[in-house]
Amino acid sequence: MSDLFENKNISPMLLHEVKEPFDDNNYIYELKLDGIRCLAYLDGDSVILQNKRYKDVTDIYPELSQMYKCVKKKTILDGELVCLIDGKPNFYALQTRSLMQDKFRIKLASNNNSIQFCAFDILYYNGQDLTNKPLMERKAVLEKSVTEGNGLSISRYIEEQGVAFFNLAKQQELEGIVAKKKDGLYHIGKRTRDWVKIKVMQDEDLLICGYQPDENGYPKDLILGYYDENNVLKCRGKVYLGVSKQERQIIYGFAKNNTVTKPHFPKYKNVVWLKPELVGTAHFMQETESGGMRQPVWKGLRDDN
Repeated sequence: MSDLFENKNISPMLLHEVKEPFDDNNYIYELKLDGIRCLAYLDGDSVILQNKRYKDVTDIYPELSQMYKCVKKKTILDGELVCLIDGKPNFYALQTRSLMQDKFRIKLASNNNSIQFCAFDILYYNGQDLTNKPLMERKAVLEKSVTEGNGLSISRYIEEQGVAFFNLAKQQELEGIVAKKKDGLYHIGKRTRDWVKIKVMQDEDLLICGYQPDENGYPKDLILGYYDENNVLKCRGKVYLGVSKQERQIIYGFAKNNTVTKPHFPKYKNVVWLKPELVGTAHFMQETESGGMRQPVWKGLRDDN
């Protein structure tokens, strides 16, 4: 029988999205953290951190190298990498870390803005696959078997008060909340209504289809798109706020070998059109009637989608 810990081929369970919060005794409610989804494999003397695309990101976060001390047996945790600034998750600071490659810079950053791993589920413990257990049984194992510390924390949850919890998240300008069905199983790699996210602000992973350059030729405004259900590339709009200098250089470097001559969206002029392969996240208030984004802000390039 396949062993989840040895194979390390788990794709995290995904979330369905709804627009309005709700109260339901069949669900628990957790904060939706503005971070990067990650699985942690802990075996008593080592840590392996793996993102949604099975990429090993352990070396990027050396401050989490002692997390194995929080468990006594082989364990797989599902959680979120977060960078807390002024007590709130800051995705921009985290995203800067996720793009680092130089070991010296990573070490300096780990000392200045430490990343934390917030665990909200346990998929495996001491040789046992827990994905076929109801959520509340998994939560009980998580709380009993994992000790907080060494950069590892456990997500708290509440019951019944989903609407009030959402309003509190909105008041505190947090990302939103997640509702999880108490008897729900862990569906590897699948999106179900057992886990539902309700976001204060909308964000969306989009393809960088091109950019309008500044006077030096570097990306200024990013032209964003997505593939619809018929695999047709559609325009979502453009964004310029929030694009870092480092990201502009990455996109500029990508463009050297990945431009296309035919415009994806002819309404935009003076554009360097790209193969739609780079993925990033845009944050916006709401969708416009034409399918664009109202008050968009660029959250950053992603390599975990």
